[in-house]
Amino acid sequence: MSAEKILQEWKIKAYKPVYWLEGDEPYYIDQLVHYAEHNILSESEAGFNLTVFYGRDADWAAIVNACRRYPMFAERQVVLLKEAQHMKDLEKLEGYVSNPLSSTILIIAYKDKRLDGRTKFAGTIKKKGELFQSKKLYENQLPDWVKQMVQGKGYSLTPGALQLLIDHIGNDLSRLANEVDKVCINLGSKKTIDEESIERYVGISKDFNAFELQAAIAKKDMAKAIRIIQYFEANPKAAPIQMILPAMYGYFSKVYSIFGLEDTSENGVKSALFPNNFYAARDALSAAKLYGNAGVEKIILLMHQYNLRSIGVHDAGTEDADLLKEMVVKMMN
Repeated sequence: MSAEKILQEWKIKAYKPVYWLEGDEPYYIDQLVHYAEHNILSESEAGFNLTVFYGRDADWAAIVNACRRYPMFAERQVVLLKEAQHMKDLEKLEGYVSNPLSSTILIIAYKDKRLDGRTKFAGTIKKKGELFQSKKLYENQLPDWVKQMVQGKGYSLTPGALQLLIDHIGNDLSRLANEVDKVCINLGSKKTIDEESIERYVGISKDFNAFELQAAIAKKDMAKAIRIIQYFEANPKAAPIQMILPAMYGYFSKVYSIFGLEDTSENGVKSALFPNNFYAARDALSAAKLYGNAGVEKIILLMHQYNLRSIGVHDAGTEDADLLKEMVVKMMN
């Protein structure tokens, strides 16, 4: 069952006694936990009937005791177990889950991991409650997700603004949603989010960002690459090296993949690697021809080397901008 379906059921007060929320995409888990904590019970009911545990400090017996209490002045109570991935003896909740109280809604948030589906515990959760799995979106799913998210807030997004957001933030759904909220709050009567809005309220320059640096490297435009790095040097929060390198690695990994494709036409590359962006496919093909197989492989190896240096491996604390300048010169030479 999807997060949207679970929320729809909760809004019509259709509840199951146990919800297990797991997976490597925290956005949907946080969305469900937030709704459960603030909306299932009224404010007056929550004072007596909402209990929140945190996995690192929680005791399984205390959780079971809380779940077996009867609600006070309400039809039901809510018991939340957050960060359950850090809890010891978590499987000891199986006894309660196998025979839950109908007036208790137990919600367990198990982030960044998945329950072993072969265990008795997993089988009991599936039988007695709802097992929700939150999965990371693939890159080609991001544009539609962002557009739908923005439309759900009553706004629209220009193609340039959409690309700028995704290139800068990636598939961090929570951060994408937070940044869009920030922009919407500042738009006033405007209903369209454009590149200028992203630049002003998110703090992403449309001319000086990780995507533009990547494009300059792909074209062997040394002068432009150095100008962008100098901007980063003057604005350290604009694009830390630990944000730049993963974005560039994702792109050049795709460029490197071109050499293994059977169909290296623009349409073939678009279909295989850039399904939502024809121009990206064209530019990637251009970069592949400009650098060749060995050159692109060298770029990827240099990114790995400078990523290690940026976290202090074989480096005495060189500034980000100096590391980037040195890396770019080696890539283009």
